[in-house]
Amino acid sequence: MTEYDGAPWTHPAWLAEARGWIDGELERLGLAASGPVEQPHVRPWSTVLRVPTRAGSLWFKANMPGLAHEAAVLDVLLRRRPDCLPGVLAADLERGWMLQSDGGTRLRELDEPERWRDVLPLYAELQIAASADVEELLSAGAPDRRLQHLPGLYAELVAKRDAMPSSNRLLLGGLVPLVGELCEELAALGVPETVQHDDLHSGNVFVRDGRYVFFDWGDACVAHPFFSLHVTLRVLAFELDLPEGARELDRFRDAYLEPWTRFGSREAIRRAARPADLLGGIGRALAWDHILAALSPEARGEYADAVDDRLLAFLKATRRAPARGS
Repeated sequence: MTEYDGAPWTHPAWLAEARGWIDGELERLGLAASGPVEQPHVRPWSTVLRVPTRAGSLWFKANMPGLAHEAAVLDVLLRRRPDCLPGVLAADLERGWMLQSDGGTRLRELDEPERWRDVLPLYAELQIAASADVEELLSAGAPDRRLQHLPGLYAELVAKRDAMPSSNRLLLGGLVPLVGELCEELAALGVPETVQHDDLHSGNVFVRDGRYVFFDWGDACVAHPFFSLHVTLRVLAFELDLPEGARELDRFRDAYLEPWTRFGSREAIRRAARPADLLGGIGRALAWDHILAALSPEARGEYADAVDDRLLAFLKATRRAPARGS
């Protein structure tokens, strides 16, 4: 594979290399491109190419090395729940390349937020099924952000914030014991840790032939499952023009939590959503640190402050959070 400086996605040599792989896989599948291959999605960390064929559009995805585990993670998950995951027609696990079937229509385009009351329990069932595959998911390259490791990961992340004002860094460092307490609180509930999508929103859920399909597992990790709500409920709040934490969002939260009541009482499961949301913010900060560490300062662009922003949001949230046990 050719070496490139920075993200290679628009480099002619990289595009030629990717197109050669696509053509080879299409030939193996008995297909051929029926028109120009387009590049509708380019981010510093990944790109997507649309490949038209007479059998319909296919989608090629490539991730930066730090997210290349997506293909291998999907390989594990597809053995459990192929009904709600993208069809992977070809994959290069070493490079993290995939050729996927078309997912249908994004939930975002449908503008029907009540569908999340069906989507979230389905996602929870996928997580429950995948809880038996934790070791395999870790072997596939999914980052390990389980509760036992999170306090240490958080402490290391705060210690690295050299550009952050020392007063904020000191306050964040002082929350290490709280992070440990929150992790212990969640662990005591007995909900199994499993795959955690970590970017579950209406742009990554598709509807096709009456089925919901979960795409874009590049940020996926192994963690407490409830961390997923941190992103989902915030994006829903934005799309519904609601403040974060609005009671109108409770019906979506409860729809997600219902399948988990097999592990505890409904009251206990709902109570766990709050500490999980706080720790989910740390998970997002770790995810951004994982991405940004592999990018040049120029490539980080508008995302350069993503880690600090999420850590400071965690700090703010802990100040208004109710006392434990209240």
